[in-house]
Amino acid sequence: MGSSSAQLCLRCRSLLCSVPPASNTLVRQCTMASSAASRILKGTSIFTGNHRTTQARQRWKQQMLYYSDLSDKHLATEAKEDKFTEELSRTDVVAYKSPLSPIRDAVPVNENQMPLDLDAVAEFSALEEINDEEAISISIPAAMPPASTSLRDYVDKSETLSKLVQLGVSLWKLEKRPNVGSMLLRLDFNTDVAPRLLFLKGIGVEESRFGYIITHNPFILTESLENLQTRVNYLKSKKFSSETLASMVSRAPHLLNFSVKRMDNRLGFYQQQLQLSASNARNIVARLPRLLCGSLEPVKENLKVCKIELGFKENEIQHIVIAVPKVLTANKRKLTQIFDLLHNTMKVPHHLITKFPQVLNTKYLRIRERHLFLEYLGKAQYDTTLPNYISLDRLVSLPDEAFCTELASATLEDFYMFQKTL
Repeated sequence: MGSSSAQLCLRCRSLLCSVPPASNTLVRQCTMASSAASRILKGTSIFTGNHRTTQARQRWKQQMLYYSDLSDKHLATEAKEDKFTEELSRTDVVAYKSPLSPIRDAVPVNENQMPLDLDAVAEFSALEEINDEEAISISIPAAMPPASTSLRDYVDKSETLSKLVQLGVSLWKLEKRPNVGSMLLRLDFNTDVAPRLLFLKGIGVEESRFGYIITHNPFILTESLENLQTRVNYLKSKKFSSETLASMVSRAPHLLNFSVKRMDNRLGFYQQQLQLSASNARNIVARLPRLLCGSLEPVKENLKVCKIELGFKENEIQHIVIAVPKVLTANKRKLTQIFDLLHNTMKVPHHLITKFPQVLNTKYLRIRERHLFLEYLGKAQYDTTLPNYISLDRLVSLPDEAFCTELASATLEDFYMFQKTL
């Protein structure tokens, strides 16, 4: 009987020790089983010589059933443990939880299977529980939408777009232009946008104008700083003051996108075509800087209209352009319509129109309503040689109340009632 018991203990020891230990707890249990088997062989603790007790026999059976059950459970979960260990082995710290022991008995190990300090890695453990506040504070970076028809979807995810919005840039206008949206998304604010903004500020452009400039000319953000500085230096060489230059750039956002050669050609064109002095040419460009940016075809067309269709002489055209540079870029239809009203309906001669060229830059309806009201009152007199002469300048420049009291000698209500009859 003693021999069979020893064989059974050896078999139990072989079975338990052949199972790979999942934790220190399982190792301790296997060691206990081995020591128990050794004591059985030596005849101590449970066996005393050749005498056995019923109580010892029952205790022995319970122990054998207990360790056999542990072995069966471990073999049944071996595949699950291996998969779990493989997943955790990809991290720097492996916190292994054995099904036979609680998590507090687990010992984290590194790639070299060396024990690690639990206190040093506790805050990085993937199995550590966190409270609701910590979970809410975890920020997950959102990915850029792969495609969108609006820049609005990218504003929260792009530093460049969000700061452009803060500057007052109208992204809804830019996204309608082809390829502009993708260009802006490729720009880095610190390396691409900020240096251009600092350059504009350096030449005197106010920060409040940055949004307007970029909205109308986003391509200034892609111009090299060297080219921008070269064009500024050219304008300064033509005796444009720093204040004038800043004003020109603020009102004509595309100005610095054009080469020095192009700007020089346009300055030469106005000076030669209109026979202007350098000072007068600089004056009209400073007042209407888009003359250096736009096409020359509309300008040439308006000059022909003034000379051929409207019948102005060259010196008269020169005087009109110096006083009102917008005549060069005005709508051709509007220009001829106003002239027809002034010259053919109101019987104003060319020299008076030349003397008060601002009438060519006034709304057609404003001139027509006031002229018809004066004609209704019998006061439409524009000849300087006749009494009760009404100046064209005052006709178009005075507000409605002053026009009624000073020129028409009527009330504002009378003028409004008359407008309803038109």
